[in-house]
Amino acid sequence: MKQNLLLLNHSLLFLCVSMYLGTGWSMVLFSFPTAPHLTPDNYYYAFVPQVAAATSFFTTMTKLMIVLCIIMIIAEWKTGFRWVPIVVLLAVFAATGLTLKYIFPLNEAMTRGIKDVNELHATLSHWMFLNKIRVSFWSVQWLAMMAYFAAKIKVRVSRT
Repeated sequence: MKQNLLLLNHSLLFLCVSMYLGTGWSMVLFSFPTAPHLTPDNYYYAFVPQVAAATSFFTTMTKLMIVLCIIMIIAEWKTGFRWVPIVVLLAVFAATGLTLKYIFPLNEAMTRGIKDVNELHATLSHWMFLNKIRVSFWSVQWLAMMAYFAAKIKVRVSRT
């Protein structure tokens, strides 16, 4: 029973890091690569509601991830895999810190309204630059969890 609950915990953590990975890379590759079509007249509805919804959802998910990481750290502490949840947790903290300190102020500026096209494009450019850094943290989270499950599968296969 304990092993099943730990598998559920670790799998849920992998699901969360996968959601971040997919959302981040989708944003970088498809949603806002340069955003030249956004103007002060049309950016609000193409940007602000989506970012507000994502912020609400991912804030809750990030809190859950921290709990899941702590459980995984405790469960894996005496194994060679304790580095996985530690790496994931550090990357969660790094991405969250970047978001709170640098990305949220840009979100707030865009929510308040930007009237100048040059200011808008400078804000969006800086926002995308910071998001590319954040996506790198999300990629590290995913790679660590993928390495964990790959190693566990390899160990299980080698036993048979």
